[in-house]
Amino acid sequence: MPGNRAAFDLRGWRLNVAASSLAFVTYFCMYAFRKPFTAGTYPAETWLGMDLKTAYVISQVLGYACSKYLGIKWVSEVTRKRRLAMIVGLVALSELALLGFALLPADAKVIAIFLNGLPLGMIWGLVVRYLEGRRASEFLLSGLSCSFILASGAVKDVGRWLLRSGISEYWMPAAAGALFFLPLLGAAIWLDRVPDPDPADEAEREPRRPMGASDRRAFVRRYLPGILLLLLTYLGLTAFRDFRDNYGVELFEELGHAREAALFSRTELPVAVLVLGIMCSLGAFRERMRGLIAIFVVMTSGLALVGAATFAQGRGWLGGQGWMICIGLGVYLAYVPFSSFLFDRLMAATRVAGTAVFAVNVADAVGYTGSVGVQLYKDLLAQESTRLTFFRSFSYALSSVGCGALVLAAAYFWRQSPKDA
Repeated sequence: MPGNRAAFDLRGWRLNVAASSLAFVTYFCMYAFRKPFTAGTYPAETWLGMDLKTAYVISQVLGYACSKYLGIKWVSEVTRKRRLAMIVGLVALSELALLGFALLPADAKVIAIFLNGLPLGMIWGLVVRYLEGRRASEFLLSGLSCSFILASGAVKDVGRWLLRSGISEYWMPAAAGALFFLPLLGAAIWLDRVPDPDPADEAEREPRRPMGASDRRAFVRRYLPGILLLLLTYLGLTAFRDFRDNYGVELFEELGHAREAALFSRTELPVAVLVLGIMCSLGAFRERMRGLIAIFVVMTSGLALVGAATFAQGRGWLGGQGWMICIGLGVYLAYVPFSSFLFDRLMAATRVAGTAVFAVNVADAVGYTGSVGVQLYKDLLAQESTRLTFFRSFSYALSSVGCGALVLAAAYFWRQSPKDA
């Protein structure tokens, strides 16, 4: 490993806390380039007959989905020496696109927001590459995952603050990104100094090396039925989580919480704390297969909570903000493992010596494609439904189908994994 990285001379729990914190800050700041534009409402405007905000959301998610497909190859194969430059370069490109969003004519703004999403979808995998394959990966990746739970609400609150300060809806996203660029750069530089997994990490979790095309094809062929079940679940999870995230302003308005200050931060903070505690507890399962099954139990419980909370809210037993917190907790209990250590544990349990980021990018590519599909379905085929009514129905569908698919996937991988896993 290059000498400058050896300068990061922390060990044990101090290294874990430092690595998790730096990854958290890096990805938290990335969200300032992705989500603030959703704090705008763009009233009484359309694009090709479509609600303008919907057009922006779909365009950015399309860019983000394309980025995930590119990441299947680029992020899986990138060398350690190129990670930092790739992170900084991709974020800089996204900020340039936000400047285009502010400056370009109205019809071209949809293209600008697509170009904003196009680089950003690879950042998650690049950051995960620093943390995967370690004995403390559950702790490290849980801390990282809390970044997008908290950041989504926090940067939207920043966007709303900028709007109240007099910045226009089209300049606000670029302004928010500019506020977070230097903190992201500093955190990414120090994250790049974190040492690679040591021999004890590799003995317990398998070595994490770049995966070529032949390695990726072999893994998919070997575990195709289980992978398909996971992808079906993640497609629904990503679409659901994205809908809640992109239309949080509108959902809260329908629930009667239109003008409350720091509403998103107050909603997501308890979710992040609970998710972090539950996910960190999964590190207690040292045996490979039992650790994987424990993750499946948590994920299935989270999706069951989504359905139960929606039922309780419909009967009047749960208030609007309480419902948003409960379904946030439920969906993130299922979503967070997918985006990080489900595949880290899967690689360990199946004895595959490769990067879990490959599987994460495949899942993300499918998930964000599904997100676009659900958004188009809502706006083209379910126009009569309000966003809140549609979201309630979506909650029940995700809970029932997702729980069934996860149970089947857990049984499949239990049977397929080596007996000593």
